[in-house]
Amino acid sequence: MGVGYLGRFHAQKYAQLPGSRLVAVVDSQEPARQAVAAELGVAAVADHRELLGQVDAVSVVTHTPSHFQIAADFLRAGAHVLVEKPITETLEQARELIRLAGEAGRVLQVGHLERFNAAILAAEPQLRNPRFLECHRLAPFRERGTDVNVVLDLMIHDIDIVQSIVQSPLASIDAVGTPVFSEEIDIANARLRFGNGCVANVTASRVSLKTERKMRIFQDDAYISMDLQQKVLTVIRKRPRDAAAGPLPVTIEEQNLDQGDALRAEIESFLDCARSGRRPVVAGEDGLAALETASRITAMIKSGREAQ
Repeated sequence: MGVGYLGRFHAQKYAQLPGSRLVAVVDSQEPARQAVAAELGVAAVADHRELLGQVDAVSVVTHTPSHFQIAADFLRAGAHVLVEKPITETLEQARELIRLAGEAGRVLQVGHLERFNAAILAAEPQLRNPRFLECHRLAPFRERGTDVNVVLDLMIHDIDIVQSIVQSPLASIDAVGTPVFSEEIDIANARLRFGNGCVANVTASRVSLKTERKMRIFQDDAYISMDLQQKVLTVIRKRPRDAAAGPLPVTIEEQNLDQGDALRAEIESFLDCARSGRRPVVAGEDGLAALETASRITAMIKSGREAQ
């Protein structure tokens, strides 16, 4: 559902995967749907309702305002749904999709793609009670994606990762941000304090001169650095007492990871969940939790600007 820039990639993965048969692509724009349909040899459909009851699973890769209606229609029709982030425009809509999925016994997965990033996956075994996290997600300005603010466009990726790592309720939020080139917030910083004492400092910008996706995690026994773009994991630990002396009192392990294909892995995982009934890596509840925090950050930034 939706075969613009990202939706085309979704369609390609379904067409390539064994055990999956892509039957149609849907888009309200005729040139887009006809081009991808011709490329992949499938039907081109203008209205998603034509496929209700005709397919087992769908990806919803449309603009955020239409996520809820399309996903809800397919869940009611008995299809499994992978919906791109943010899950919906509102928290009420997200809760309703979760209810519909539970009622229908269908998988609802949210497209927080970074959960399938090779650096994140490699770091998971190293994580033990993080105390401080720092995230930077920077990108040059592009018109595409400006239908939502930078918190919902970019920062929400790191919000989801941080919350999945910390596994503790949010205690407080401080946030600042401003529009620069669009009518929405283009750069934002949030400081998230969790109930277990962990703090995360998260920065997102879509007005940068460079692209950067980095995360640093500090815990009692290690400093873990992840370059999510270059797929590099660096783990720095205090040198063991019995280790040979060196120029620094630490050991440094760096892994240059295979770039992999996170979108393919995400869709493979979605289809496996649809077949097996197991819980998705990023379930609807995770998408709701990320949206809830992103919404609180957005509200705080807007109220702060209005107070000036």
